[in-house]
Amino acid sequence: MTAMSTPMSAGATPSLTPSLLYLDAVTVSFDGFRALNNLSLQIEPGEMRAIIGPNGAGKTTMMDVITGKTKPDAGEVLFDRGIDLARLEESEIANLGIGRKFQKPTVFEHHTVEDNILLSLKGDRRVRAGLAWGLGANEGARIAEILATIGLEQQRERLAGTLSHGQKQWLEIGMLLAQDPKLLLVDEPVAGMTDAETETTAELLKRISADHSVVVVEHDMAFVRALGVKVTCLHEGSVLAEGSIDKVSADPRVIEVYLGR
Repeated sequence: MTAMSTPMSAGATPSLTPSLLYLDAVTVSFDGFRALNNLSLQIEPGEMRAIIGPNGAGKTTMMDVITGKTKPDAGEVLFDRGIDLARLEESEIANLGIGRKFQKPTVFEHHTVEDNILLSLKGDRRVRAGLAWGLGANEGARIAEILATIGLEQQRERLAGTLSHGQKQWLEIGMLLAQDPKLLLVDEPVAGMTDAETETTAELLKRISADHSVVVVEHDMAFVRALGVKVTCLHEGSVLAEGSIDKVSADPRVIEVYLGR
């Protein structure tokens, strides 16, 4: 993959790319093991992409690199037209507009659904102050919008700890949306869900992708098919295949290393 850039002089900003997220020849090694091996990937503004692949393919390490948890040994990791993520700390990257949802939902179980969203709203907010002073008009409207998006309007007064597994997943996605991210990284969102919850989650992510870029890491191929988006299959830290779900599923290499297992 060739970077779309202009010549740089001393002290110039990183190369510009029209992609929201641009990974080029990224390599990460742990004790001699290459978790990422010359990985190149581009995510466009407003795109939702599904990432699949066997365990150990590099999916988690890729997300760790994007969020600053792991620094690459080599390669470029650029965001939002040229910001070099490899030079930034995790908190700085989060403030740029990259949100990550891990597989296991993490919510404030002893607070209501509404308060979980309130505590996550973008801005300088301490927990005690946020709850003590209540909602302003703008905050109330934003929370109502998020609750409608994630389908939890009727659950707003419930304690988060009493929600079903699927509802907790949706709440955590709502908490990410409260940060107004440009890019959401979502790790196995339907693991442990019922069929009905899985279908609802696919529709939720489709709604979100209308206004945000989304990267979904998932093993459930029926769910990936329901998303109807471009699919990237990773293997041994590199892109093995890329394209529609039908194209990737029919690739003999993907069948051999992943789908045939």
